[in-house]
Amino acid sequence: MRHLISLKDWSAEAIFEVLNLAVSVKAAPAQYADVLKQKTLLMIFEKPSLRTRISFEAGMTQLGGHAIYYDMSTSPMGGGKETIEDSIKVISRMCDLVMARLFRHSDLLEMAEHATIPIINALTDNSHPCQILADLLTIQEKKGDLKGLTLAYLGDGFNNVTHSLMHGCTKVGMNIRVGSPKGHMPADDVVERCNVFAKESGCELVVTDDPAEAVKGADVVYTDSWMSYHIPKDEEAVRIEIFTPYQVNAALMAQAAPDAIFMNCLPAARGAEQTAEVIDGPQSVVFDEAENRLHAQKAVLLKLSGVA
Repeated sequence: MRHLISLKDWSAEAIFEVLNLAVSVKAAPAQYADVLKQKTLLMIFEKPSLRTRISFEAGMTQLGGHAIYYDMSTSPMGGGKETIEDSIKVISRMCDLVMARLFRHSDLLEMAEHATIPIINALTDNSHPCQILADLLTIQEKKGDLKGLTLAYLGDGFNNVTHSLMHGCTKVGMNIRVGSPKGHMPADDVVERCNVFAKESGCELVVTDDPAEAVKGADVVYTDSWMSYHIPKDEEAVRIEIFTPYQVNAALMAQAAPDAIFMNCLPAARGAEQTAEVIDGPQSVVFDEAENRLHAQKAVLLKLSGVA
């Protein structure tokens, strides 16, 4: 568990170790208050962030360590004046951990190749494993044992959150159904890989363009923004037209299990990927989900530091 690049590289046992540690850290934060004393986390940001920066910086502080915010747009690394290889070699001699929120997944892989300290993927165009660890923690809190539960994802299937959800769910034995319009379904290689994971863990992966089929009887209903950070504003009208049939509204939620929970990794647009009555309603756990970024990532920091 040297790095956290993608959940596809982690075993189910490793995922559950982090989830169990997150439960302990959340329940008794004072016991971990000085565990990372004198440790430094460098937080490299190419993409904007709210939850990622706050959760990692607060988490590192609460563990007794220190976090440095590093903006690539004003740095030699981001300006092309210094290579990623040279930069990460220098960083490895000064810091204990790195988390990076980048556009290109290939840049993160290059960091991991040349680093001598753990690298944490805080989001790339390919993967968002930290979000999914927080999601699994939230589902476990609300529903108990993850194995055998069914999560329905509605919306854009060809994005980092969807792909990471597929990796995470199929690794831990959760059924996952992805409801997306044709042309916006998950990548074929991710589907193929996750079908293998599903067979190993005893769950099922379904990809469909029928939102009702995806959500029927589901324990968890999950959606994400139709306008991710990298999507140009001038595509918004077309994307609204394409994805509106997949909007999570009261009628669609009613087709899930009666005690189903609703999740969105945020930011959320009321009236777009979900209605206000859903995200602000009694089945919504989106703010518990957001808080759990803090606890799950503290567990990742502890595990990768080798102290827990």
